[in-house]
Amino acid sequence: MEEQQDRIVVGLDIGTTKVCAIVASLDAQDRIHILGVGKAPSDGLNRGVVVNIDKTVNAIQTAIEQAQLASGIEVNSVNVGIAGDHIRSMRSKGVVTINNKDNEITVNDVERLLEDCQRIMLPTDQQIIHVIPQEFVVDGQDGINDPVGMSGMRMEAEVHIITGLVSAAKNIYRCVERAGYQVADIILEPLASSYSVLDDEEKEAGVVLVDIGGGTTDVAIFQENTIRHTAVIAIAGKKVTDDIRLGLSVLDDQAEKLKRNHGEAYVNMIDEDEAITVPGIAGRPPKEITKSILGKIIQARMEEILEIVAIETKRSGYADALSAGVVLTGGGSLINNVCPLANEVLGMDAKIGKPLGLSGGLTDEVNNPIYATGVGLVMHAIRTDDGAGNQAMIPSSSKGSSVEKVMNRIADRMKSWFKEL
Repeated sequence: MEEQQDRIVVGLDIGTTKVCAIVASLDAQDRIHILGVGKAPSDGLNRGVVVNIDKTVNAIQTAIEQAQLASGIEVNSVNVGIAGDHIRSMRSKGVVTINNKDNEITVNDVERLLEDCQRIMLPTDQQIIHVIPQEFVVDGQDGINDPVGMSGMRMEAEVHIITGLVSAAKNIYRCVERAGYQVADIILEPLASSYSVLDDEEKEAGVVLVDIGGGTTDVAIFQENTIRHTAVIAIAGKKVTDDIRLGLSVLDDQAEKLKRNHGEAYVNMIDEDEAITVPGIAGRPPKEITKSILGKIIQARMEEILEIVAIETKRSGYADALSAGVVLTGGGSLINNVCPLANEVLGMDAKIGKPLGLSGGLTDEVNNPIYATGVGLVMHAIRTDDGAGNQAMIPSSSKGSSVEKVMNRIADRMKSWFKEL
């Protein structure tokens, strides 16, 4: 019997401050191995949206070339993340009648129902990126996750619809294609991050995922294993750096170094208020600042981010049902003592989320919150398991529920609108 070929997938996280490419494989035992990682500084984006095509293309090429070199695998298609404050989310409901023999619900009925849920008025510049079922109701019986095979006359569903700006998505496509690669899929970044840093228990108990990146802070709220609310906030790590630059009159790269090396998110927890020397600009004498002054600048902005997260949590309607608390990830979560601050502002337990569920390869290299989205993009691609446009493929497995298979079919059709360039 011919040996099965490992399936190769590539995740590409095009961020405001960095572009990160991750090459991974799935072996016959469904274990994920990280084969290559590439990272390049990015300055072609603003708040998660492409503003300079050439700079973004160069960063994509650099990151993917590094990942190719480490893995020894030639990349031809990638799974890309999308973020930005143009992302909107809403709830929608739909209903269909079942008129098959024996009134048995089929995959086609679920597909009809999910398409009915998408009949919503959208501005012409917005398009649907994801449709995520919350629950199905068959003849008044609610709380059903997978209705296929059940009997009923009437089936309803409530779905979570995520939309994005058509031009923002098309610009991501253009950059990837101009860099010489195909786009296998486009995925909302907080959804991707949730695959890599949240475990099933947290999603069941209720959890807020906060991914503090460079340009945007992504929020995803889970409860009873389903994503209930998503939001993208246009304040993140870059704003913290800007505050330090303006508040202390230093250069941008000096502000970034101060944040990374001496940054404190919670002034009350600074043990030793040491002085930090900053070189003067253009031959001026160096200046001294204290850790607590730097901490006050950082804390003010981090509090603002977390207060907006608290507002989004209330808006979701699930604020009282989040037993697992909050998981912080992304580069912004690396600032010292960010968990105690989140604990105080949000009033719930906080922890730092790093990629989980990896079996081999460069697992130590990606054991860092900054790789949460990149690893999550890979996991999403493996989980959907349709293989569309991905690298080498294991024959499509029969795992996954009927609803997930319908979702993949609908997602394939949605991808077509990106390609109408």
